[in-house]
Amino acid sequence: MALTRFTDLTAPDVAGLSADTVAVLPVGAIEQHGPHLPVATDHIVAEAVAAGAAQAAADTCDITLLPGLAYAKSDEHAWSPGTLWLSASTLFAVLDDIGRSLAAGPVRRIAFLNAHGGNSALLAVALRELRTRHGLATFLLHASLPADQGGTSPAAEHGMGVHGGHNETSALLHLRPDLVRMDLARRSVPEHLTDYEYIGFGKPVAFGWTSDDFATADGVIGDPTGATPELGRTLVDAAVARAAAALRECARFRPAPRPAT
Repeated sequence: MALTRFTDLTAPDVAGLSADTVAVLPVGAIEQHGPHLPVATDHIVAEAVAAGAAQAAADTCDITLLPGLAYAKSDEHAWSPGTLWLSASTLFAVLDDIGRSLAAGPVRRIAFLNAHGGNSALLAVALRELRTRHGLATFLLHASLPADQGGTSPAAEHGMGVHGGHNETSALLHLRPDLVRMDLARRSVPEHLTDYEYIGFGKPVAFGWTSDDFATADGVIGDPTGATPELGRTLVDAAVARAAAALRECARFRPAPRPAT
């Protein structure tokens, strides 16, 4: 069992990979994260969790780590300088081309390790498309789920810590403290949304939103003020452990039961 970095391999090396090797593609984003976090926040998290999980999972299966995809679907932050985003059609075409290219070799499994909530729906669609078009076994893992997609955020954020808030800021304080400006961190929770019973983050009725919809001038949706590097380490370590366990299953997953012998 082994971990390889795809970019370090020669073409014959790639040709020698097994069909059960899991190709891991970190998918992040380059987008505004308020005044206190770098625009590469999601890219940093995706790369860190993917690398840690790939290393851990390689004790029992073969993993090849693809170079991360930094630019993704971030049009909810398009209003802000610093957001470099792809349209849904462009991102889908990129994922399809990567899948088609990978399928030209022996590797038949690809796992997206996503760290940006705005990518989730499109990546889920891409799973089936890459399956039907290129015959790949496809999987979607998340570094963490935002509160509007079934994840959690601290009670003080009223379940609305979806961007640049407590947990995400803590993760960056652990991974890249040199890039975090806690002196500029401000609470920006759209508390008026608690007036709605059905519509809201994590509620029965979803709604289309952009990060400047909430009358918060800095684009943050959450409360980063209490973030700590200790919590960040706990969150990142847990994300790595979950993703590593998932990758081990990706390597042996079969939709149909094996025939009886």
